[in-house]
Amino acid sequence: MSAAVEQQENSFKAGPSSRPFSGFERLVAWRYLRSRRKEASISVIAGFSLVGIMLGVAALIIVMAVMNGFRAELFKQILGFNGHVVVQPIDSPLNDYADLAKKFSAVPGVTMALPLVEGETLASGRGGSGTGALVRGIRSEDLTKLKSVSDHIVSGDIVGFASGQGVLVGSRLARQLGLTVGDQITLTAPDGDVTPFGVNPRVKAYTISGIFEVGMSEYDSSVVFMPLEEAQVFFNAEGIVEKIELFVTNPDEVDQLRPKIEEAAGRQIFLTDWRQVNATFFSALQVERNTMFMILTLIVLVAALNIISGLIMLVKDKGSDIAILRTMGATSGAIMRIFFMTGAAIGVVGTFAGVILGVLVCLNIESIRQFFSWISGTVIFNPEVYFLSKLPAQMNLSETISVIVMALTLSFLATIFPAWRASRLDPVQALRYE
Repeated sequence: MSAAVEQQENSFKAGPSSRPFSGFERLVAWRYLRSRRKEASISVIAGFSLVGIMLGVAALIIVMAVMNGFRAELFKQILGFNGHVVVQPIDSPLNDYADLAKKFSAVPGVTMALPLVEGETLASGRGGSGTGALVRGIRSEDLTKLKSVSDHIVSGDIVGFASGQGVLVGSRLARQLGLTVGDQITLTAPDGDVTPFGVNPRVKAYTISGIFEVGMSEYDSSVVFMPLEEAQVFFNAEGIVEKIELFVTNPDEVDQLRPKIEEAAGRQIFLTDWRQVNATFFSALQVERNTMFMILTLIVLVAALNIISGLIMLVKDKGSDIAILRTMGATSGAIMRIFFMTGAAIGVVGTFAGVILGVLVCLNIESIRQFFSWISGTVIFNPEVYFLSKLPAQMNLSETISVIVMALTLSFLATIFPAWRASRLDPVQALRYE
């Protein structure tokens, strides 16, 4: 009997519970989170803190996913349409392009070699309306291998192109000129026939055999594919090509392929890879992505600061409770853990609510865009400006985890000072708050 009494006395001396984060501490922390009439202002601050963290986390996840999707789609469209390595001549024109293309295709890691003739032209259709267009002369067998184009023909086919009697036109360019399959598109090149009176522009009409749509407005609104032989005649480049574009298995390993390509050429050539051509564009995307991350992090930081103010007000309001708990034997560590859990609960709930909201928005981003476009009557994410026909979103697991860790860290750090202040409060001083 005496042993039981001694155990109860030791338990009372140790406080309500000596184990960290015990059920008693969680119970008190939960009661402090519940709203009461006289604590309405504290509950409002806690609510705003939770909503702020939720919106900040959701905004970070959504923006990072859209930036990742935007970069991935552009990467896919640009590298699927253009070669990963561009071969250009140095000492003499590429008149042996057919043999060079075979040699390059035999290099391990090179999947395709496309001899090309390119030139800027003025394209015009019905009614005399005209716009600039980039003509790419390509062999019909190579166009068939270029899946980014051959698999995205929305009208017509490549039969007329293969016979050398037609051209392929981007869908936006065709709509702008009011043309369809079977119509004539007139192309005007500045460098034409040489006459005693100077160089006359070359003007020629071609039948549209097919219309393609790759999904990137820059290409759909400006590119015309022409049979290589016809392009050589049109641009006064008979028997030669301007360049040879190489497609490789892994675009990130083009440096390892450079020596092999130069060796296969057997002549002096100048190589340019996709990173050099698009360096400014992709660096600008990376800078914008990092800047948006830092700016949106401020939203979470402001919400975390609201946690500090709310907890400080709660500590002042609960001064008598702290005194009673300390008198009952609760340690300063227990008081600190109680208020830490009170503030941390706001951060944890807000963070995971933000993750759920962000994931839901990312999964339905295109439907949401169309809905708001319908509501506002305007085009949100205009393809003419952003180059893509739809709003992409691609979530990255590591980035999402980093956002969660960052939000939880800020929330936990915000609770340390108010919780420490509560633990340092003397019971006699605590009663004076009342």
